[in-house]
Amino acid sequence: MVIPNSLSLELGRLATMKPAELRSRWREVYRNVAPDIGPDLLRRGIAYRLQERGQGSLTSSTRRDIERQIKRLGKDDGGGVIAPSLKPGTRLVRSWRGKMHQVLVLDDGFEFDGRRYASLTQIAGDITGAHWSGPRFFGLVTRERRRAVGP
Repeated sequence: MVIPNSLSLELGRLATMKPAELRSRWREVYRNVAPDIGPDLLRRGIAYRLQERGQGSLTSSTRRDIERQIKRLGKDDGGGVIAPSLKPGTRLVRSWRGKMHQVLVLDDGFEFDGRRYASLTQIAGDITGAHWSGPRFFGLVTRERRRAVGP
């Protein structure tokens, strides 16, 4: 999709705006007071609205799909969410006890410290000397800890 030149220029200007300017621009495009969020999110919100005006908004079916996914994710039982599959050539980097460790993703496994491994868990075990989930050790799995909020 081609972005019209005037929209492209306006989007470019957002990058150089100061927070006060962004809040003012937010009021112009949303006709509402800017929320208490950082400049990066203000820029993104303004850019979205400007593009929406110029190129149209999401279809109602797309909005429903997004809402459905949000609800599904909200029902997460606290288990981990795994990042998209790793592509060969990707480097995973992890600092452990003051030493930086790098793993190269291969077509058929991983390379670490000049050796080939079938799994990240094997590598995490070699690095730490203990059993670790490899994906968790390298930050590929996140766990959202939920705490019950009392009165």
